[in-house]
Amino acid sequence: MPFVSIRMAGSATKEQKAGIVADVTASLVSRLGKNPAAVQVVIEEVSTENYGAGGVLIVDRDAPKAATSEGDAHAGSSQ
Repeated sequence: MPFVSIRMAGSATKEQKAGIVADVTASLVSRLGKNPAAVQVVIEEVSTENYGAGGVLIVDRDAPKAATSEGDAHAGSSQ
């Protein structure tokens, strides 16, 4: 009985998760000849505040960058 565990940072809609489960199940049926009723898939959504990569929390890495005062000063000038 195949057991597939998927962890992802952030969240997905119910429809997206249903598609992932269907796709993973179909792949195991096609490639390994498994009975689809025996395939188990668990999706774990990890908050981006609880996951880091490259020494930075994902929530901070993906946050929009604030405009610098230097960048704002040049925004209105024509050169």
